[in-house]
Amino acid sequence: VQLQASGGGSVQAGGSLRLSCTASGDIFRINDMGWYRQAPGKQRELVAKITRGGSTNYVDSVRGRFTISRDNGKNMQYLQMNSLKPEDTAVYYCAADVQVSPNYEYHYWGQGTLVTVSS
Repeated sequence: VQLQASGGGSVQAGGSLRLSCTASGDIFRINDMGWYRQAPGKQRELVAKITRGGSTNYVDSVRGRFTISRDNGKNMQYLQMNSLKPEDTAVYYCAADVQVSPNYEYHYWGQGTLVTVSS
């Protein structure tokens, strides 16, 4: 199973970006999906999470500005980021809990995509 993230880039404060992540490989079902980020000198943190049924959870610092969504038919997840702030600058990683068979579930990470927000 591979997760491929895309959509990062550079933007000015107040701007928007949309990240996408595609899961491929031997997938039986994808359960929770999420986006994490790691800023320079900081630990990786969970930004947003979405269940298969569509329930979402956000870190306080992005609630109201970021929206996570998913397309179960395409094995994809998205992160719409609005009103970006310089403190949102980080490498963003997608992740997913993937069942490769009915009895086995593993946590997978995508490669990071850099988001840079300038003031």
